[in-house]
Amino acid sequence: MTRRDVVTLPAPQVSGAGTVIAYGHFGRPLLVFPSEQGRAWDFENNGMLDAVRGLVDGGRVKIYCVDSHDSSSWSNESVPLEERARQHVAYEGWILEQVLPFIDADSGGSVQEVMTFGASLGAFHALTFALRRADRFPLALCLSGSYDPSLWNGWGERGDLAYFTNPTDFVPHLSGDHLSWLRSRLSILLVVGQGMWEDTTGSLPSTYRMANLLKEKGIRCELDVWGHDVPHDWPSWRAQLAYHLPRFC
Repeated sequence: MTRRDVVTLPAPQVSGAGTVIAYGHFGRPLLVFPSEQGRAWDFENNGMLDAVRGLVDGGRVKIYCVDSHDSSSWSNESVPLEERARQHVAYEGWILEQVLPFIDADSGGSVQEVMTFGASLGAFHALTFALRRADRFPLALCLSGSYDPSLWNGWGERGDLAYFTNPTDFVPHLSGDHLSWLRSRLSILLVVGQGMWEDTTGSLPSTYRMANLLKEKGIRCELDVWGHDVPHDWPSWRAQLAYHLPRFC
């Protein structure tokens, strides 16, 4: 039976977040962000764990699923984009200050390099965390993502926070030593289908655009486009994760 541990980590500034579910006993850590406004148990409830259970039980990967904070950040259309970004930064603080130390402690106390993963809005988080903190997240696996929050019914003035949490904004301006370091450090996998809802959600054009931006900057990026029979939905993401994850653990 797959080992499953559920913990609640303090998240005083992050409403709706707090739960972390760890699956497995050993292996490379994978941090899973849920889809929009999702919870930590969505990964298991939607069959994603079953899709890669052999890797988990075989000690190749250990999976950590977290709650989202989207209802107060990117999904909160009642506040301007800059406030949504501020809420995202609070969520980032919870991940870095609570979740990562838990992963490290759960891995014998050593500092871990952690893969990120997500589908739909979770893919945005997987990519953004990797780009902003490649020191801890050197690999991001992103399925059916949309990577420009300014297009999510964004309004109001856009300040520094909205800029630096939007990879479509800041990636084109990466330069100098930091860009050189990202080129040597970071790898990104972008996966998208061409079926139902991949276009209407914006995932298909956004994935193509992000792949081009990363490649223009020389950041390692693999683009994998699936067929017209592959929709923006859980069965697609199960198949895509099962196909790709064995290469990285």
